[in-house]
Amino acid sequence: MAIRYSDPVNAIKHSDTGDILKLIAQPDMISFAGGLPAEELFPAEEIAKATEIVLKNTPGKALQYGPSLGYDPLRESIAKRMNRMVKTNYTKDNVLVTCGSQQGLDLLCRLFCNKGDTVLVEKPSYLGAITAFNLSQVNYVEIPGDGKGMIIEELEKALKENEVRLIYVVTDFQNPTGITWTRERREQFMEVVDRYEVPVIEDNPYGELRYEGEFLPSLTTFDKKGLVCSLGTFSKTFAPGMRLGWIAANTTFIEKCDLLKQNMDLSTSPFSQHVCEAWLDNFDFDAHVTSVRDLYRSRRDAMLNAMDEFFPKEVTYTRPEGGLFIWCTLPEYMVSRDILKQCIEKKVAFVPGDPFFTSEGNTNFLRLNYSCNDEETIRTGIQRIAEVLKANLK
Repeated sequence: MAIRYSDPVNAIKHSDTGDILKLIAQPDMISFAGGLPAEELFPAEEIAKATEIVLKNTPGKALQYGPSLGYDPLRESIAKRMNRMVKTNYTKDNVLVTCGSQQGLDLLCRLFCNKGDTVLVEKPSYLGAITAFNLSQVNYVEIPGDGKGMIIEELEKALKENEVRLIYVVTDFQNPTGITWTRERREQFMEVVDRYEVPVIEDNPYGELRYEGEFLPSLTTFDKKGLVCSLGTFSKTFAPGMRLGWIAANTTFIEKCDLLKQNMDLSTSPFSQHVCEAWLDNFDFDAHVTSVRDLYRSRRDAMLNAMDEFFPKEVTYTRPEGGLFIWCTLPEYMVSRDILKQCIEKKVAFVPGDPFFTSEGNTNFLRLNYSCNDEETIRTGIQRIAEVLKANLK
């Protein structure tokens, strides 16, 4: 049959990342590929008690259709926590609950972009954002960084040369590089953005996972014109299976996103939202996040220590202050996908770096995740990767 599909569907490129994840799902494979939280940290018993509270006290509301903006008490809790953690000044009216932050990416790109519009992204950028934006068939301009954030001169040059409709950044423990923007760079960035009046998505899924140093303010702190849309999620600090994220922005943006969401899914699961709010009300979120940080800090340190010990000096890598990822730069003559094939034979895997770019090339990078494996396994896996890297040196 000659079935016709829509242009956005036809524009979707097959992602071999999914194939890699299927391949490494073998039980004896050490995987540094995913960005999954450690399952032993999920507060299952507390979630069971929170569920019991919800089904006892508000079963009708929790099991019924809910408002598209989200459950008001949860929206208020999100606003208060953001105000405390990243120095924003939000109320519940600035918050829309989404099905994970991935839906937030889709909503915001639909809000601001038409087919062929230009989006500025970091070089490299989060793969999930690129795939979400691809559905809107946008064009990209990559802005390089210097370890402190986007290079401001490159940002301003791109804004002068292009009619930019949207900018996407991850300022804390970026995926994939793990870098964090300095306070000075955030302020400089917003000075430029305010002049050009371009909306910004500040994606912050890892912001609470800081293992050293000070918590830094959101771009919203320096936003004089209400241009910043902040994305957050409970996936990395609570449980990804709850599928709860949010957009926080000026009320006009939130109202527009709400209209889109009503036509997309009616609402995010009211049951998940009620359970999450009951958990926040009855248990210690700060203590839970502290336990998450403690475990991930030890695993990050285990990976970095093993890399320092085993990796050849020709391979460089970031030393993130938080988050879930370490970014490696191989010698230019190495191709990370070739290294991956050899590593899989040794039962260890990672994600090659090229899918995190919107430009061609960039074949000598790879991303490592440290959240899912214990310290002994991390050391073993890094030693196996190091053996392959050394065998490929010229």
